[in-house]
This record gives sequence, structure tokens and C-alpha cells, in this order.
Amino acid sequence: MIDPVTLLLASLIIFCGALTQSLIGFGLAVVASPLLYIVDPSLVPAPVIMMGFSIALLTLFRERGQLEFNGLQYALLGRIPGGILGATLILVAPQPILGLAIAAIVALAVGLSLMKLSIPVNRFSLFIAGVLSGIFGNIAAIGGPPLAILLSGKDAGQFRAALSAFFIFSSMIALIILALAGLLTLEHFYISLMLLPSVILGYLVAGRLVGRVDKQKTRALTLALCGVSALILTIKSTIELIG
Repeated sequence: MIDPVTLLLASLIIFCGALTQSLIGFGLAVVASPLLYIVDPSLVPAPVIMMGFSIALLTLFRERGQLEFNGLQYALLGRIPGGILGATLILVAPQPILGLAIAAIVALAVGLSLMKLSIPVNRFSLFIAGVLSGIFGNIAAIGGPPLAILLSGKDAGQFRAALSAFFIFSSMIALIILALAGLLTLEHFYISLMLLPSVILGYLVAGRLVGRVDKQKTRALTLALCGVSALILTIKSTIELIG
């Protein structure tokens, strides 16, 4: 069972993450994972992956007319070996090390998002993005940035639709791998059901704001929040590691 204070904090964090992802195409896990890991490590990665699946499903429904699935199957194929490696690391690494790993993934995601990288989109680059997405996704539920960087040349609607389609299928792959590794329990499903209203609320609020908010300012604020979260998690995990 999750205590009321933890549930309230987790709900607020998930709402902010869902709002961000609905507006810019990705960001639920980047925003939520480091903060949720500070609140309660058991909330990462399984419940965050389930919440990511939910918001991706809602976003794809809204952007379904913009979907182009060309080549995403190669990214999904790469998600399988990456996910297995990520789940293995969860099994063998102590909690403070996982905390540092999540903080490092968030910091890397923020750094890459700030860089204007131009990478050719082909079968190989999509597969590699899928592998990295699988590793990051099964450790920290942060599977979006590798593919987001690769597809950044698409217009906003196509970008959100493509990422949402990828998140839907990659989340199912990630959850299957976590279940086979014994890292997915009924408690995770129960917690996810309690957090689902926050996802829906974030999606609905974003629907009112799409087209009215400055995407670049939203993105900059999101990256700043993620950077602060990664720093706090790094300090917390380091203290636990040396304590």
C-alpha cells in the first residue's frame, strides 16, 4: 500500500509529467522519474512506464491523423536487447547506484536535448536509438530522448504522433521484460491505477493549452526542472552510497 502523502506527491509529479509530454511530445518520464525515485524508489520504473503508455495512447488518439510509422519497427526491434540489458542492471545494482544511474540518464537527456544534433534517420540509427531507449527505459523509464533527438526534424504533430506510437509498443515490450525478470508486481498495477487520474488530468489541461503556450519556453522550463531533479537525486544517492 502507498501512503497518502506519497500518493499526493506522486500524483502531482505525474500530472506535471503528463502535461509536459502532451504539450511537447515527450517528457513524462524525464520529469517524473528522478522526482518519484526521491519520493519512493519503488515507483520507478514500472509505474512510470505504465503512465507513459497511458499518456502516449491519449496523445496518439489526438494526433492520429499525423502518424507516419515509417521505420519505427527498427527502433522497436532495438528496444528488446536494450530492455534486457536495462532490466539486468536493475537486478544487480544496489539502490544508490540505480539512483545515480537515473540522475545520469536525466542529465544526459537534458544535455542531448540542448544540442542541435543532425543524425541521418535510417534503419541503423533507428535501431541504435531503440537500444539506448531500451536501456534507459528499463532502468529509469526514460526511453524517449534517443528517439526524440533522432526525429526532431519532423513537424510538431508528426513528432508527437511518431513518439506516441513508439511509446505504446515500447512500453509493452519493457513491461514484458520487467515481468520476466520478476520486477513487475500486482502492487505496481494498483499504484498505476491510483495515478491514472493525474495522467488524464494532465492530458486534458494540455488539450486546452496546445497552440496557446510557447513550446520553446515550456521545453526550457522542463529541462531546467529535470536538471535540478537530477542534481538533487545525485546528492541523495551519493550520501546513501557513502553513508
